[in-house]
Amino acid sequence: MYSTRTAYLLWLISGFGVLGLHRFYLGKPVSGLLYFFTGGLAGVGALYDAVTLPQQVREARLKARMRRALDDRLDQLDDSEFTRRQRVPQLAQESESPEHVILRVAKANHGIASAAQVALEGKISTDEAREQLDKLVDKGIGEVRVRKSGSLAYVFPDFLDDDGAADLEQF
Repeated sequence: MYSTRTAYLLWLISGFGVLGLHRFYLGKPVSGLLYFFTGGLAGVGALYDAVTLPQQVREARLKARMRRALDDRLDQLDDSEFTRRQRVPQLAQESESPEHVILRVAKANHGIASAAQVALEGKISTDEAREQLDKLVDKGIGEVRVRKSGSLAYVFPDFLDDDGAADLEQF
């Protein structure tokens, strides 16, 4: 797992971020090379990273968890079962409306959904997911909240439970 302390340490020993060692650590080799050859984008990128490094670490952790969960799940399925399961959900989701996808995601996530989650589950673009989420907000079914990180989350009070209410403390 990625550590904020380690990321800041690498940021510090790479000349306050200008060499980009912290970016290599967080799995961003392209921007790491860019920082290395441009002096952290003339120091501006390094300063930006000094402020946003905790969020970048959270994102790297999330990506690692998602990759691990997908790898574990794929290891559990044999080829024939994997092929069979791939066909059935696609047929079900093709007939499922975006509204149903959103409500299913919100229910599964204790009353909170994001455009990225809906896009992934509904196999649609994030722009389309955000548009569909906004339509439900306009109908009064959900609410838009801004997380402390600055990202948008859509809250559906009908599905909000104790776990979801605890997650609302991030806002």
